[in-house]
Amino acid sequence: MSEFQAVYKYDDGKPRLDLVPPGLIEAVGVVRTYGVSKYNTTQGWQQVEPERYTAALMRHLCKFLRDPYSKDKESGLPHLWHMACNIAFLIEFYEEVEQRE
Repeated sequence: MSEFQAVYKYDDGKPRLDLVPPGLIEAVGVVRTYGVSKYNTTQGWQQVEPERYTAALMRHLCKFLRDPYSKDKESGLPHLWHMACNIAFLIEFYEEVEQRE
């Protein structure tokens, strides 16, 4: 019998973040690291209108659809990674808007 079976951790209803693929987390982290070095700020993304992230998402999606292995010319990072980061920004923006309402 495992020593961990005797203890119950009350985490019912909490999201299982251990189920998020590490590649997704790493991809967003790499794109964010690039952005921070380019713009010299960690929070500047919050000052950008969400429509700009939607437009960037669509541009990267079009490039990705033409060639799934293509990379962004400026950053050298996969378009798919940029898409993940743009989606993350949009999720944060719309969750904040929803919480204010």
